[in-house]
Amino acid sequence: MKRQRIASALLGGCAGLVVVVALGAGSGASPTVSNEAPFLAENQAAMDRMMAGMAVHPSGDVDQDFAAMMIPHHQGAIDMAKAELRYGHNEQLRRLAQEIIIDQQQEITAMYLATGKPLPPPVAAPNQPTDPSSSVPSSMHPGSAKGEQR
Repeated sequence: MKRQRIASALLGGCAGLVVVVALGAGSGASPTVSNEAPFLAENQAAMDRMMAGMAVHPSGDVDQDFAAMMIPHHQGAIDMAKAELRYGHNEQLRRLAQEIIIDQQQEITAMYLATGKPLPPPVAAPNQPTDPSSSVPSSMHPGSAKGEQR
């Protein structure tokens, strides 16, 4: 019960109840809020951004509306996977998080291309350097003339 009060105070309202489940209440697990607080806060922020981004006004074009809702949904999955990479320890889940990041980024790119929207600028994976000279060459960026070779 103490864990519920701490989690509820940490994130507030209904989100706190979700945290109790995430903390393994009643499962015999002994994680503490203090060692999970950064992960939980980052995860909740990702969920909040995702839910806000998915609240689109219908445009009259089903395809545009689908992409407009799915892009933030996929970005939310990417953000949550990045939090797992930052704070998680289970190697199977960390590998899965890496796959989620790659797969969801590819699907976001496909949705941009399918709807004719300009691609967002590329970003480095969490474990890659951010120095442009060490990243993927621009010729390999989707949408560039050479990048279309696969």
